Amino acid sequence: MIREVKRVKEPSVTKSAAKPHKGQSVGYIRVSTLDQREDRQLEGVELDRRFTDHVSGKDTKRPQLTALLSFVREGDTVVCHSMDRLGRNLDDLRKLVFGLTERGVRVEFRKENLVFTGDDSPMANLLLSVMGAIAEFERQLIRERQREGITLAKRRGVYKGRPATLSADVVTTLVAKLAAGEKPSVVAREFGISRMTLHRYRTKAEA
Repeated sequence: MIREVKRVKEPSVTKSAAKPHKGQSVGYIRVSTLDQREDRQLEGVELDRRFTDHVSGKDTKRPQLTALLSFVREGDTVVCHSMDRLGRNLDDLRKLVFGLTERGVRVEFRKENLVFTGDDSPMANLLLSVMGAIAEFERQLIRERQREGITLAKRRGVYKGRPATLSADVVTTLVAKLAAGEKPSVVAREFGISRMTLHRYRTKAEA
């Protein structure tokens, strides 16, 4: 009597293992002032597309991040220099990372050397929370030091506060010099303003 031999079903291959990554590498860069070199954040990283916001980390309006979220598709990889460049705080960071990975988009942080795919282990998710919390804490320390520095400067009588508002004609001249290729540091020094203030005037004029 011949017994029927049942074949053991082989383990199924997950979608991520069966299909190699063929999507685009999309970089997100955020710089808060002209003093921060945007090209240094993802220097040497091959990218198919990059989105750059010139806004403060606490700013809720990040048009280039919004554009990136609309642009990426399943299989793409979003590359950031560090966690604090992507998220304004821990809750915002987790929301963005989980929202992207749920859509099949990988998220890579170069500084922390972490990649999130949606199939991450509990340890990876814990690292996201811990590292994100550390980045948020560091930002809070920087802001506290800035406030302390301003307070001490006021006590010494050397804090000048906000610079005087430039007239429309002066701003036109300022923007023209930048458009002609003059260095921002030279223009800022000529008009007696900071590079951050210079950037604000240029952004407002070009809006």
